[in-house]
Amino acid sequence: MGKIICITGASTGIGLATALRFAREGWTVYAGTRNPARDQELYRKENNLHFVQLEVTDPASIQSVIDLISDEQGSLDVLFANAGFGYLRALGQAPVEDIHRVFDTNVYGVMHTIRAALPLLQRSGYAHIVATSSVGGLVGQPMNEIYCASKFAVEGLLESLATYYKPQFNIDVTLLEPGAIATEFTKTVMGHVAGTGGILEDEYKPVIDAYTAAFLQRNVKPQTPESVAEVMWELVHMETKPVRIRTSERAEAFVAHKVSADPTGLDGVLSTRKIQLNM
Repeated sequence: MGKIICITGASTGIGLATALRFAREGWTVYAGTRNPARDQELYRKENNLHFVQLEVTDPASIQSVIDLISDEQGSLDVLFANAGFGYLRALGQAPVEDIHRVFDTNVYGVMHTIRAALPLLQRSGYAHIVATSSVGGLVGQPMNEIYCASKFAVEGLLESLATYYKPQFNIDVTLLEPGAIATEFTKTVMGHVAGTGGILEDEYKPVIDAYTAAFLQRNVKPQTPESVAEVMWELVHMETKPVRIRTSERAEAFVAHKVSADPTGLDGVLSTRKIQLNM
């Protein structure tokens, strides 16, 4: 029997590329999107690929997808909590509503998804939770403090789960940490900036001008979503799953000063598990 994966944020980018990669390898894929009818029509020739209505800020929406998978499959092998979005504003500029929106999707969305899926993952006998973090979940960056804070939170959540999910439930936990990706993600971020007044003429303008210029210079050839999907494919087939994995050499270099002592995160998790759980 083939394996089953559920992916949130699967209408474009990393989520869609991963959905296609796994479906073409014979996995049964439940791909969460806000417009399943449109996406199913676009990819109607793909076997094994099922687009489902999924809004990660709505726990009822998540639960309905989990219930569907339970009814149709009985268990779930891999949960890929991928849905998220970027936000490029200084804390001093950001409306409170925007801050809440970032955390509702990037943090609470991941929490709600894992919480709902856990019983189904436990039925697998062996399962794997992967969440899309970012190099911004390890390294704080100018004008990205709200986004980075959300990804730092995801890092803390998944690292904590990793201390006991494996020995207790036989569920591996991994943080996927890309750098800049050639997807709609960056367009959406810059589109939000443009749609909310553009680059503001205020005290932060020199910082954001310098940041965006350096970003564009560094990322002339950003990583493709397909290459990240390949990392995902290799990840789920690793015998020993890392707690953290970067998706490119550039991402690895960017966070080297933070992870050089423990690149996969496994040493730290095993140490914490030993100290606090005697496992």
